[in-house]
Amino acid sequence: MTHARDNFLAWLRAAHAMEEQAITTLSAQSRRIESYPDLKTRIVQHLRETEEHAQALTTLLDHFSATGGVSAIKDMAAKLTAKAQGVGGMLTSDEVVKGVMASYAFEHMEIASYRVLIAAADELDEMEAKAVFERILGEEIAMANWLEANLDAITRVFLMRDERDLMAKR
Repeated sequence: MTHARDNFLAWLRAAHAMEEQAITTLSAQSRRIESYPDLKTRIVQHLRETEEHAQALTTLLDHFSATGGVSAIKDMAAKLTAKAQGVGGMLTSDEVVKGVMASYAFEHMEIASYRVLIAAADELDEMEAKAVFERILGEEIAMANWLEANLDAITRVFLMRDERDLMAKR
């Protein structure tokens, strides 16, 4: 099962980099959102969850990886990507809507990643890791569901605020 374990570790490292990217993105969003208090509250809550996800994955990487854990290069690349996305969002007139759309898509990428990790952990009989992934998956699904349930309202508030020349973009 060497190949299976190698794939598992590669997917685990990728998930950690993904969570680090999410921390950077959510931090930027939470600082910039001003006119959407429910969205800001949910993003701050998910930021805390995401920080816990990254820590749980670091613990697993330290446990499993012979090299001692996280790939600094992948984490740096993920953080730079997230920062670039944040800067790009600042330049758009519909920053909040684009941010929610991007977050919704990103949550589904995370959901898929954790489903893969759950299957791999199950195949490798790594039940403790599987339990961690299942807990994280539940939180990612909850965030995706919240975004889906609120995208319509956020869009309508944005349009109303934009039409009245109120600060709508964030």
